[in-house]
Amino acid sequence: MGAGPPQEAQITALRQLLLMRHAKSSWDDPRLSDHARPLNPRGRAAAAAMRRMMHEAGLAPDLVLVSSSRRTLQTLEALEPWDDTPLVEPMDALYLATPAQLRQTLHGVAETVRSVLLLGHNPGLHELAMELAGSGGG
Repeated sequence: MGAGPPQEAQITALRQLLLMRHAKSSWDDPRLSDHARPLNPRGRAAAAAMRRMMHEAGLAPDLVLVSSSRRTLQTLEALEPWDDTPLVEPMDALYLATPAQLRQTLHGVAETVRSVLLLGHNPGLHELAMELAGSGGG
């Protein structure tokens, strides 16, 4: 009956992808560029709540790919400290990236990395999540 290898041999190493949009940003200073906008108080509180939730759920990435924008970096700061410090790579290419650009970035991640947190912006992150979840309407 065994036409194929045992089930254990068919299972490859599980990898985890965490997608997170930056917390709520401030629009208080119209002189700032979009890239330079910081988190607002509500965003700082939400990011701290995410830190608690991630810790309780045991979500701890090995690698964090984060947009170089101020608000994404501040969101990441609010998620710290980690039990095991991940490798953090701020990337200009993630700023307002499309789903295709995000997928390309993820394809470059080494197979030895078990868990990746991609911290960026909508609509790209939302659209990527919908694609990965199979909700693309096709």
